[in-house]
Amino acid sequence: MSTTLRARARALAAAAALVLAAAGSLAAQTLSVPPKRELRAAWVAHVYNLDWPTARTRTPAQQRQEFTALLDRHRQNGLNAVVVQIRASADALYPSTLEPWSEWLTGTQGLAPSPLYDPLAFMVRETHRRQMEFHAWMNPYRALVNASTASVAPTHVTRLHPDWVLPYGTLRVLDPGLPAVRRYLVRVVMDVVRRYDVDAIHFDDYFYPAPQPGVSFGDDASFAADPRGFTVKADWRRNNVDLFVKMVSDSIRAARPRVKFGISPPGVWRNGTAVGGTATTAFASYTDIFADSRKWLRRGWVDYLAPQVYFAIGQTAANYALIVPWWSQQVNPDTVRHVYVGQAAYRVSPTSAEPGFRSPGQLPAQLRLARQQANMPGSIYYNSTPLLANPLGFADSLRGNFYRYPALLPPMPWKDNVPPAAPAAASVGPAPGGQVVLRWQPGLPAADGEVARWYVVYRLPAHPGPVTAADLANPANIRAVTDSTAYQEPAPAGAVLYALTALDGLHNESGPAPLAILLATAGALNAAWFEPAVPNPFTAGARLAFTLPAAGPADLRAFDLAGREVAVLAAGTLGAGRHEVTLQAASWPAGVYVLVLRTAAGVARQKVLRVP
Repeated sequence: MSTTLRARARALAAAAALVLAAAGSLAAQTLSVPPKRELRAAWVAHVYNLDWPTARTRTPAQQRQEFTALLDRHRQNGLNAVVVQIRASADALYPSTLEPWSEWLTGTQGLAPSPLYDPLAFMVRETHRRQMEFHAWMNPYRALVNASTASVAPTHVTRLHPDWVLPYGTLRVLDPGLPAVRRYLVRVVMDVVRRYDVDAIHFDDYFYPAPQPGVSFGDDASFAADPRGFTVKADWRRNNVDLFVKMVSDSIRAARPRVKFGISPPGVWRNGTAVGGTATTAFASYTDIFADSRKWLRRGWVDYLAPQVYFAIGQTAANYALIVPWWSQQVNPDTVRHVYVGQAAYRVSPTSAEPGFRSPGQLPAQLRLARQQANMPGSIYYNSTPLLANPLGFADSLRGNFYRYPALLPPMPWKDNVPPAAPAAASVGPAPGGQVVLRWQPGLPAADGEVARWYVVYRLPAHPGPVTAADLANPANIRAVTDSTAYQEPAPAGAVLYALTALDGLHNESGPAPLAILLATAGALNAAWFEPAVPNPFTAGARLAFTLPAAGPADLRAFDLAGREVAVLAAGTLGAGRHEVTLQAASWPAGVYVLVLRTAAGVARQKVLRVP
């Protein structure tokens, strides 16, 4: 390290010590309002059974139980996405005609789970049921993690195409310099994109293998066969990876343009400020694995980068407080893409090799610093098992502080900036047992043909006038994100306002739906449930329904906003149970009407809208 770099490192380390000292204990930290939009994710590794499944002997039923439990715990901690490894070494956690089943799933590569099921389809479905995103994590070039111990199926690429494979110590690596390898890997990626409802394809930092003393990567023949005008092998290697990344990017956008593409390179792009990098001396993406990750970000080939900034604030060789702002500054304003910070949950421990990670204030300080940067709307934690172990109370800090309110995923307007239509026929009213219930129907398809995927329920203190943009911007007002068309909770003690919006698959949000308030006396709250009119708004008519807990008088009438009676819809003594009434209003002027239901228990009202 040069004298200048040493001086900068010492200065940064001193500044970092002040940052951590100011952070103080977890108990003393000030609660700031979290952002409403933020990716909150964790990597789920299956290689060596690190996270899921926890052993190769788990039955399919046990595998499913383990995964849903993992999702539930992540969701309780405030996470809204998982990055799940589905291909670790030219194998698959799903039925594939291209590659064999993973040995980490069944113990033997190529052996299907018994009884047979599709783990990937199951994981995607269960993740979406929890309103979380599923990013499918694939290792592109790694063929065998250890050729000495690996279970290798006859259909594995190392058996079918040994000419594509290069040894590197005990590793076996698909040669990035071969066009046939690039085409093959794109086929593997697109097989998943086309067959599964994944939200993203995700690569980690396995491109060219990391340097090992005394070990060379024998790609001289492929360099000689296809130099493409390059005379320096390092530049040719970087171009090989560039070609592959661009091919994957273009292929995903052509087939399913709303599927995201993200990569998590090493935290350091390149050492040295003289070459545009950072004042660091760490393992570097550009020089060590020939991955020009900054180029992919600047040219918009990826939708997000998640640099693995697995360093402490003040760490000498690579300082988190230096690297994170540097990455924020690399986003091209002409092709804005996201940068999510890869956070080292696995390093946090009272006995960590890096002293900075022995402090319970380290990761909280890192998260606060990352939130201060532009174009950095989120974090991904490596990896699930250490994070869920609550290292030095960090998961408690997420749940109780940083992620105490739900967050929507950051939008990606370069992929889709058309919001869905607002929910239709939305209403809020009483439900049995002292509950309040919101009901609605999906809105019409948006201009781009998309329909709502999820809905956001807001509850806020009552105030004059309609719900405002500021009301919806405050995450403290979010009660739930759901894929249902109903939401129920205990009736609030005081006066509140509810609001309801729709989200599409890329988390574009609609405006709030017009919400019909179903007013009721205290006695009617539990006694006569007056269901929302369907449809509402309507043109010619609507279906009305109400439930009486016991036989008795019921009177249902319609009034205009001037209080004039428009129609008598039901009158007389009715039996206990549910009753339906057809509202026939084709001749009514367009406008708002109030339906009033009177029963022995009290009065319930709802507003309906006739449109031309």
